[in-house]
Amino acid sequence: MPVTPRPEAVSGEPVLEVEDLSVLLGHLPVLRGITMAVGRGEAVALLGGNGSGKSTLVRSILGLLPIARGAVSLFGEPLGRFRHWSRVGYVPQRSAAAASGATVAEIVSSGRLSLRRPFLPRTNRDKAAVREALDLVGMGGRARSDVRELSGGQQQRVLIARALAGEPELLVLDEPTAGVDLEHQQVLADVISARVSAGLTVVVVLHEIGPLTPLIDRGVVLREGRIVAQGPLAEIGSVAHAGHDHTGHEHVGPGPRGSILDGTVERG
Repeated sequence: MPVTPRPEAVSGEPVLEVEDLSVLLGHLPVLRGITMAVGRGEAVALLGGNGSGKSTLVRSILGLLPIARGAVSLFGEPLGRFRHWSRVGYVPQRSAAAASGATVAEIVSSGRLSLRRPFLPRTNRDKAAVREALDLVGMGGRARSDVRELSGGQQQRVLIARALAGEPELLVLDEPTAGVDLEHQQVLADVISARVSAGLTVVVVLHEIGPLTPLIDRGVVLREGRIVAQGPLAEIGSVAHAGHDHTGHEHVGPGPRGSILDGTVERG
């Protein structure tokens, strides 16, 4: 089904605040003085060319990369003291889960780990949340499938289901439509649109906006590690497109919190 245009963004307290953020990788500046905020219920797209700093920004705000200068707050709490990771869902650009040999249900179940006490079995609510997330992305019939048997678009749906299974308040997606055909892009757009309409806050890294366009409230354009424009997509489209040929240094490998946010797989 087509994605319908979103109503006005929900106003309220910032879910994410970034102040004068700078990040160095290998002594090279990748982010330079980034300042931005995302309000509750907003859907914000991070746009820009390869190497502009988009993926580095999302990994920095999730604590996956060290910060050279500046501050990040999640739900009003400084990143260094933030412990409520169950409130955040993350779909990385790449995940080892897709090559793990685990079943679809095992991977999606791992999205509930931050909500459970260690070593305790899954509750009925855990099992129901996994089923609901799989049905939401249209993968309910593939729960027992080995994820390696799936197409790239289906694997991406599984990773989104894993993030949604944790019932997050903030969903961060890094290039969710990259390498995925138009049909699967539309499915992802429909799923994310439904959750945003229910109040979910979304930050999504995009190279090309495509079917996600109607649900985006605001775009933030990065170039060479700086924000060069932000606002409604209709107002910043030419600026975003101008940066797509840039190639620079951007790191998307695993970080120190990878065991949780990059995709833990739970056998069972």
